Amino acid sequence: MKKWLIGLLTALAVFALAACGGGSDDKKDEKAKEGGKEDKEIIVGASNVPHAVILEEAKPLLEKKGYTLKVETFQDYILPNKSLEEGDLDANYFQHIPYLESQKKEHGYDFVNAGGIHIEPIGVYSKKYKSLEELPKGATILMSSSVADHGRILTMLEKEGLIKLKDGVKKEEATIEDIAENKKDLKFDYNYEAAFLPQAYNNGEGDAVLINSNYAIDAGLNPLKDSIAIEDKDSPYVNVIAVRKGDENKEKIKALVEVLHSKEIQDFILKEWGGAVVPVNK
Repeated sequence: MKKWLIGLLTALAVFALAACGGGSDDKKDEKAKEGGKEDKEIIVGASNVPHAVILEEAKPLLEKKGYTLKVETFQDYILPNKSLEEGDLDANYFQHIPYLESQKKEHGYDFVNAGGIHIEPIGVYSKKYKSLEELPKGATILMSSSVADHGRILTMLEKEGLIKLKDGVKKEEATIEDIAENKKDLKFDYNYEAAFLPQAYNNGEGDAVLINSNYAIDAGLNPLKDSIAIEDKDSPYVNVIAVRKGDENKEKIKALVEVLHSKEIQDFILKEWGGAVVPVNK
């Protein structure tokens, strides 16, 4: 009886071990399958307009290449980079090159530019005046609190003849302190997050407001028609696909950039925004 019981228990133990082993293999197989799906899924963080709109247009083109594109939208310029660093995103698409470089320097992000997609000319908007020439002496100019945008804005105002920057200053790194001449004694208020500048404009705050095109378009403004001045289309502030270093060589990232550089997407950008957003291919 004891021998029979011992034999039965031994058989059950062997069966249990075999079952556990089989379960482990099943889980490995499931993870392997999931890994395969992840390789075919591209998760990109983006601003609502125009970035997310462009990505939505790219979805069917990527599907033809065997990839599923998932777009996560963000309302600010901070979280998309944090999410990319933490691995929640495969890439993000919301920032221009100078901003990317400043964030890498400030936060130590190990990111690279996988490809430039478009330029959003920054515009000057005013409820009170129809041109920059009409701005009175001592006019208040509202601008983004993002220091990475200041050089861009000041360079634009210098080209318009409103200010002059110090000799030898790198244009993309210029700050308010680098203004050498200010003929109209303009006052610069840069205590606004970029996303809230359209609201400040609609509220009639300041004499003029500088707004990034993505936020202007998102707020229902037409940069070409509603602005009293707009940045040159040859701006170096190209919006890019940013990824963790090394990921730019992944096939799915290459596929994403290739689709965004395609004629179909470039034509869509031009048609959708009529020059307020300019496609690039570099």
